[in-house]
Amino acid sequence: MTKSSSNKTLVPALITVAGVGLAAGAAYLARQRKGEVKEFVVSRVLEAPAGRSSYTDLGQGLERGGIALAGRAARAADTPANREVLSHIIGIERWGQNRLRMALGQRLHGSGPHGSDSYHAYRPAQDVTLAELRNLLSQTRSGTVDLARQLHANPPEDGATVNHNGLGPLTAKAWLRYLTQHADLESRRLRGEKDTARPQDEVMPEAAPS
Repeated sequence: MTKSSSNKTLVPALITVAGVGLAAGAAYLARQRKGEVKEFVVSRVLEAPAGRSSYTDLGQGLERGGIALAGRAARAADTPANREVLSHIIGIERWGQNRLRMALGQRLHGSGPHGSDSYHAYRPAQDVTLAELRNLLSQTRSGTVDLARQLHANPPEDGATVNHNGLGPLTAKAWLRYLTQHADLESRRLRGEKDTARPQDEVMPEAAPS
C-alpha cells in the first residue's frame, strides 16, 4: 500500500471510529478487511488505551459500566428489538469471556486452537424473557469482572494475544476494553416505553464476529 492510498483509507476509518464509537468502527474495519488500517485503528482505539491501564483499572471500569448497563436494561421496554439488543450484548460478552479464559491458559470448549468459534453459540435462547435477559446481563458482566481479577492475579506474558474473529489478535487488556466499549455503545440502543414510538437503531450484525 502506497503512502497516498494508505492515507486515503485511514481518514474514513478514523472518522468512523471517532464519530460513532468502537463497535461501529470495528464493524467498518471487519467489513473492509484492510490489514494495515485495521492494525492502526485497533492499536489506537484498543491496545494503547488498555495498555496504559492495569487489570484492576479495567475491572473497575467494567463494574461501573455494569451499573450503567443494568440501569438501561431496567428502563427498557419489553419489545423484540430491545430483547435482541440484550441478547447481542450478552452473546458477545460470553464469547469474549471464552477468549479471556484462553489468555488465562484455560482450555476452551467448542473453539478452534487459535480461537475461531462464532459468537452465536453464546447468545441466550430466543424464548428468554426480558426479565431473564436483565438477570443474565448482570450475571455475565459479573463474570467478566471476575476474569479481570483473575488476570490481575495471573497476568499473561507481555505481548500475548488471543484472536478476535474480525479484529485480529488482541491482548487480554484490549479484550477487556473491547467488551466494555461494545456493551456501552450497544446498550444505548435500548428504548423505554416512551421512546418505542421512535424508530430503533438496528443492532449492527457486522460488528459481531461471525
